[in-house]
Amino acid sequence: MNSKYEINTKENREFLKASCEELLNFGHRFPSPNGGSYYLGDDGTPWKNRNRETWITCRMAHVYSLGLMLGHEGSGELVDAALKGLKGELHDEKNGGWYAGMTQEGDIMPNKQCYAHAFVILAASSALTAGRPGAKELLEEALAVYDRHFWNEEEGLACDTWNTEFTVLDDYRGLNANMHTVEAFLAAGDVTGDKKYHIRAGRIIDHVIQWAEDNSWRIPEHFTKEWVADLDCNRDRPDDPFKPYGATPGHGIEWARLITQWALANCGEEKEKLEKYLQAAEKLYTTAIKDGWNADGAPGIVYTTDWNGKPVVHDRMHWTLAEAINTSAVLYHVTGKEKYAKDYAKFMKYLDEVVMDHENGSWFHQLDEKNHLKGTVWPGKSDLYHALQSTLIPYHKADMSIAPAVKKNLEI
Repeated sequence: MNSKYEINTKENREFLKASCEELLNFGHRFPSPNGGSYYLGDDGTPWKNRNRETWITCRMAHVYSLGLMLGHEGSGELVDAALKGLKGELHDEKNGGWYAGMTQEGDIMPNKQCYAHAFVILAASSALTAGRPGAKELLEEALAVYDRHFWNEEEGLACDTWNTEFTVLDDYRGLNANMHTVEAFLAAGDVTGDKKYHIRAGRIIDHVIQWAEDNSWRIPEHFTKEWVADLDCNRDRPDDPFKPYGATPGHGIEWARLITQWALANCGEEKEKLEKYLQAAEKLYTTAIKDGWNADGAPGIVYTTDWNGKPVVHDRMHWTLAEAINTSAVLYHVTGKEKYAKDYAKFMKYLDEVVMDHENGSWFHQLDEKNHLKGTVWPGKSDLYHALQSTLIPYHKADMSIAPAVKKNLEI
């Protein structure tokens, strides 16, 4: 194996550092005149005929907050552009909160999404860490809106979607929004010092671990309003970009890392408690990789499987690889188990040889089962969030959100 793919080598660190800089260079053209993020095309050209979505704008604010702290030229202005969008065209002055996005004609996209609001918290937390003006006020508002409309203290979980006026709540409940809520709460807790956000993240995590354990470590994604798992949801639309049928190995991998981060930050000297969470994280990761990686004779992680672990949608989404890189690195550093280092090297090789676009920049966002480019779910290269984080998380301390870890230079 080439040493540039192996964890803890000088060559691998240099490879990730160069990749990080290339990604940051790729995304410079995202801001629209009003700040909302354009969806980026194959070579980083904005696709102005697509909606300017809040979650993408938040991701770019987060990414360039990291860029600013890493010394990437022009990052401060790019963060400020995204914050302008979040305080301007994407913000609902009348009803509070944030629209799902704006259409190319300047009309609002209806509904208020928990998913998008979680990303506003993440973006504001990272921008505050990077010292951007207005970020503190944005974070305070985002947390207040989230507390008022999305967090259910009794259940210890978040709901999913309101109408634009926050008067009608959809019956659907989902774990994708709750997963990004955990990420956002961990960041908010790290940045504000308010422990309640870590406590909430832990409550969500406890639910998820129980649901996974009861389902052979394949996490149910979709639920009724009573939080009863709907295992047949979207069986007829299996490649839905946000509500796909079945298990999503990439999410099993992502949850494993978030659980590890939470446990390291919150279990302190309670070694038995820490071990319990780490074992759950390892089981989630191991099941997802066993089900998803090279499941059909070609490298890559399949998008979804059925409840027995058999692939349903064979496409490879770039974000699943990014999360596999992150989690294998974190689990290796935390457990010292060689199998995670081997996985990491395997993922790095696949990234370099197949998923990175060495001609136009960034990563191919969707490949088919033979690793040929495909654009049915994720055409173009919408944003940089997953890819960029995978150049940083492997070598930063695992008990802290990535923005404060970068700010404090907590490298491993």
